[in-house]
Amino acid sequence: MTTLVLCVDRANDIGRTTGVSMPVDGWDAVQSLATEVGLADPEDSTVNCLLEALRVTRDLRNDGEEATVAAVSGSGDTAVDADRSVAAQIDQLLDRHDPASAIIVTDSADDERLIPVVESRLPVDSVDRIVVRQARDIESTYYLLKQFLADEQLRSTVLVPLGVGLLLLPVLLVRFSVGVALAGLASLLGAAVLYKGLAIDAYIARLPDQTRDALYSGQVSVVTYAVAAGLALVGAFLGALAVSPVSDGVVLVPVMLFLYSSIPWLALAALTASAGRLLDELIDTDRIPRPYLNLPFGVVALGLVVRGFAGYFLERESVLAHLRVAGVTVLPTHRLALFVVSAIVVSLVGVRVGAHLADEGKGTGDPDPDPETVERS
Repeated sequence: MTTLVLCVDRANDIGRTTGVSMPVDGWDAVQSLATEVGLADPEDSTVNCLLEALRVTRDLRNDGEEATVAAVSGSGDTAVDADRSVAAQIDQLLDRHDPASAIIVTDSADDERLIPVVESRLPVDSVDRIVVRQARDIESTYYLLKQFLADEQLRSTVLVPLGVGLLLLPVLLVRFSVGVALAGLASLLGAAVLYKGLAIDAYIARLPDQTRDALYSGQVSVVTYAVAAGLALVGAFLGALAVSPVSDGVVLVPVMLFLYSSIPWLALAALTASAGRLLDELIDTDRIPRPYLNLPFGVVALGLVVRGFAGYFLERESVLAHLRVAGVTVLPTHRLALFVVSAIVVSLVGVRVGAHLADEGKGTGDPDPDPETVERS
């Protein structure tokens, strides 16, 4: 009774490395194949898989059993083609040796998917999965760290923020409590991760070139963006001034006060920036795309909604005085409804204006002749 000790390679590492025609069977042939694979790629675990198959075959023979060692390797563009290739190779081995059972030797979970292919043709007594010892000890960790430290981009992305955080941690612990120090450190590391994850560094690197090109090309948006940034700073400053006298323990009140005081200035900043972009588009193309036309109206509508809700919460908390119109006090709910309806009206007006100007832009070109007019003429 012959036992087939089979080394399976579904990913075709053997064929791709050596170019040997598969299958390979026999002690001398498999031993030579292990040497060729090892010389071609000493780090490939397939070498250990072949050597393990040879060792199992030797032990079986020492116990008086008849054993034959062989290696199969999948080939093809898809996983189905690779499995069919292995199945054909196993059929060749069955015709040559007529084994009664098989012992499968693998080096990965992917190779173990070939076990049903082998079991459909002959009984499988055992599956031996080889695991390279070096891959799970501290030596592998050392080489991984060595490769990590050799990568300049990874060093600047991970090690620099980590080093800055570790340097700041003792200073924070001396000046603040443990909770505040850990919170500050976590915020710093989170900001560093977002800085790299959102590619802010790439945007900042491109910003000087974009600004220079914009200045040389005479774009109006450069000036309006600068004005918008100043208006946004004014809004943030006024919002902070509105929040500073508040000593209420409720977090929502300072937030609403900040929004209520800063939203007009922030909306004005957004309008200024969008106006500059509109002028640039008008100068470059003699027409304004519809999205740019809708943007100012959307900014105004959003500002009305945010200011309306902020005023509603502040009136409910008696922080903001009730609105009076012609001697009549307006309730907070009515005030909120007024702002929301105004925002909807502004949005609809923006859609209407954008559609109207877009239609006029289409009408400036030569219109296509009416088929009925052509036919009548």
